[in-house]
Amino acid sequence: MTQTTLKRLAAGGAAALFAFLAALPAAAAAPYLTPETTVAEMRANEAIAGSGFDTWDRGSLLPEQPWQYADWTLRRYTKGVVNDAVAGLNLIVDNYNAGVQVTYPLYTAEEIAADPAKAEAELYYFPGKEPGGKYALVLSGNMLERTSRVKEACGAVSRLHEMGYTAFILKYRSGHDIHDNANYADLARAVGYITEHAGQFGVQAEDYALVGFSSGAHLCGIFGTDRMGYKTYGLPKPGALLLAYPIVNYMYGKPGFFYVYDGARPGDHLAPGDYYYNIELNAEVTADFPPTFHWFGRDDLTLAAIFTPWQGPALDRALEECGVPHRMAVYGHAPHGSGSGEGTDAAGWLADAAAFWEEVTA
Repeated sequence: MTQTTLKRLAAGGAAALFAFLAALPAAAAAPYLTPETTVAEMRANEAIAGSGFDTWDRGSLLPEQPWQYADWTLRRYTKGVVNDAVAGLNLIVDNYNAGVQVTYPLYTAEEIAADPAKAEAELYYFPGKEPGGKYALVLSGNMLERTSRVKEACGAVSRLHEMGYTAFILKYRSGHDIHDNANYADLARAVGYITEHAGQFGVQAEDYALVGFSSGAHLCGIFGTDRMGYKTYGLPKPGALLLAYPIVNYMYGKPGFFYVYDGARPGDHLAPGDYYYNIELNAEVTADFPPTFHWFGRDDLTLAAIFTPWQGPALDRALEECGVPHRMAVYGHAPHGSGSGEGTDAAGWLADAAAFWEEVTA
């Protein structure tokens, strides 16, 4: 058999193989979610499960059990922000179907082996429409053991994506894993990881925004301080902090965290800087604090329970006194947990915050 004949046979075989592959049915894309999708269906969705995105927000005292919320629709689960939250979840579906890696562990296998709780910390990636732009890192709020990653963070990401930004959601440690400032360490690690891999993610390392809700906003605020912030880690200064109903001062909740989560004993002293929950943001503002957009609602009962004047208003006075570019919005109807603001007076706050971010980083 001549060499020419062999080449013709090889070419013919390759053509037959390509024709066979083309005739095979394409792999079915994972389906999109809707407001009527149940929580169980969301968690069973190929893209949500396959991407590694963790929708298992903890329960109030114990880790969430499989029977909790399974038959709730996403409309009931996320309430007023359902459209924004579902849009964020469907970005995960889009990325999964396109072969984009969504989930990145924050710690190495060696670090996790030494401290298994570090396996809980993850970064979820939502690329922007065009590479090379600024990015936002989003932190949901939490109530002790429970987080609002699906409701608050996914809703924010969908809005940021519409505006063209690359966004990340940080799954930081919560509940029984927060001792020794573990949740705050996760934030610092996340910024460091994105900074180191900015080229891979297609983002600018500078002028990023931290977007935080409630207690997540408190962590973002700490990252702007001289005491425990970006300078401590040798990381770029945030271009802006965009904070929704931030906790500025934990007030009388501090001893609870101190004794329950950090194992303090009677007589132990709680000093500023020892633990994140003892940081009063307004007392830590300096002229180097990042430009800050923050807001809360007049009917926010959570902030009222820890004395509203010592929360957003106290932070705003400190920003003004130190000459830090800032803007505070106060809405008539925007309860705690309003997230993207959909269905409340705070609707559109992320667009206003992004405009502020662009202005201060121009």
